[in-house]
Formats: sequence, C-alpha cells, structure tokens
Amino acid sequence: MKQTTILNRVEGVGIGLHKGEPIRIILEPLEANSGIVFYRSDIAASIPALPQYVVNTQMATVIGTGETSVISTIEHLLSAVSSYGIDNLRIIVDSAEVPVMDGSSASFCMMLDEAGIRELDAYKKVIVIKRDIEVREGDKFSRVYASNNPTYHFIIDFAHPVIGRQEYTYEFSKKNFLEHISRARTFGFLKDAQVLRSMGLGLGGSLDNTIIMDDRKILNPEGLRFSNEFVRHKILDAIGDLCLLGMPMLGSYDSYAGSHKLNHLLTKEILKDPQNYEVKTVSKAVWHEKAFA
Repeated sequence: MKQTTILNRVEGVGIGLHKGEPIRIILEPLEANSGIVFYRSDIAASIPALPQYVVNTQMATVIGTGETSVISTIEHLLSAVSSYGIDNLRIIVDSAEVPVMDGSSASFCMMLDEAGIRELDAYKKVIVIKRDIEVREGDKFSRVYASNNPTYHFIIDFAHPVIGRQEYTYEFSKKNFLEHISRARTFGFLKDAQVLRSMGLGLGGSLDNTIIMDDRKILNPEGLRFSNEFVRHKILDAIGDLCLLGMPMLGSYDSYAGSHKLNHLLTKEILKDPQNYEVKTVSKAVWHEKAFA
C-alpha cells in the first residue's frame, strides 16, 4: 500500500467560524514522507499537523508555532483527509482559521474529490496500537485499543430534550465516512453563542453552518440530517483530532463525553511510551485494504 497525496491543486472560499470573515483555502500536493502541513499565507508560517503543535483545545483544535502563528478549527478538514487516506498534503489558508463551510466535512470531501488522489513511490506508514491507552477527566474518557478492524465508538449524554443520550459505532472506511459521518454538523446552544459574540468570537456562526438550539428545540428550519447527528459529529471530530498522530492508526477508539482536549491528551499519551505502539511500513495492501476504496 503506497503513500498518497492529491493529484491536482484545488481551492475554495468559506467563512471563519470565529471572526466571520471570508477565508481562502488551497490544497496542494506534497511529496512522500512530508506529512500534513498547514501554511498561513498571510504571515508566511508553516505548521505541521502533529500533537506537539497543538496550542489550544477549548472550542476547537488549534495548532501553532507562536502566539500569532496559529490556525484554528482544523479537525473537520483533517477528518476528511484522514478518511480519504491522504498521507501528504499542504493546506494553505490566509487567516488564523480553516473555514467552517457548512459545519461538517462535506465541503472538504468535495474538494478532495475534485483534486483526485495520486499514489507516491513510497510505502504507507501506519501506527499500530499495541495496548489499551486511556485518558480521563472525571467520568469522561477517551481511549484506544488494539484492533485489526478500526472502529470509533462514542457516547454522549446531554441534559437537553433534543439530544439526551446518544451512542454510535462507526467502522472506519472512506465509504462509511461519506455515507454516515461526513455530513454531520457541529452544534451549539443559543445562550453560549450569545456569550461568545460578546467576546468577539463565534461571529461567523449561523444556522447555515451550526445546529443551534435554545433550551427546548432546534432552531434550524431544515432540522437534522441524521436523528443522531450530534454523536456522529463527535466521531467526525475524533477522526480529525487523531489524524494529528501523523499517520493512519490501526486500532479502535472509544469515548464517553470526549472532547478535543481529551483527544489531544490521548494522542500525547499514545506517543509518550514506545511500548504503546509500533510504526509499520505497509509493503502490501494487507492493512485495512477496503478502507480507502
């Protein structure tokens, strides 16, 4: 199984969730063993998509190399990149955010479809989980464990009449991602949005890119895309956050009320001890060969 990049350069424009300003995004191919690299064209700063560059996880996953050299809300794009099996990619934005698009990964999937995928003359590298690794915060947890059939299992439990307790298990593959995960949108509450706006944040949030709820109901007139869209979006986020391991993961993920923070702590915990994992070069398509079909 060979490493991949995109075939053609593609670009688009979208609104930033926090500043509400238009952002230009460009995807460019990279050579083998380059990894996923973000580049801010407005300040000429490159930031690799790796755990050591994560600087904030409060409301999104944010990477950076300094106080001003940061890029926020990378997880929805990385979720698509990971699910398409892309190993090497340059992502160029002219702002401190990746555009939110419609709040899911669907627009990024369309960009990748337009770009096409090209195999490179190097074998794919995979991080194989060797033992159970877990991080906790009270009763909340995220963990990974050894598995030859990667799955993502997530439980959420919100004291809200529209959400409540939701549970979903997703078998990792490009096909399943497109059908069951990629269109699940981010969500939030009206009262929180009002607080964020008072802080100069969330200025780009709207019913066009976020499922917004008051105390009783969903405010989006079109309703939900899935009856359990909330937990599916949590899985979408987790796939993107674990993409920061720097290579595809052979193992399964399980979480109760997980978050960007817990996912980041999990990637750090995995890489902290070489006994937790093994990096394998996949010389033939025996690893999850249907994943990226």
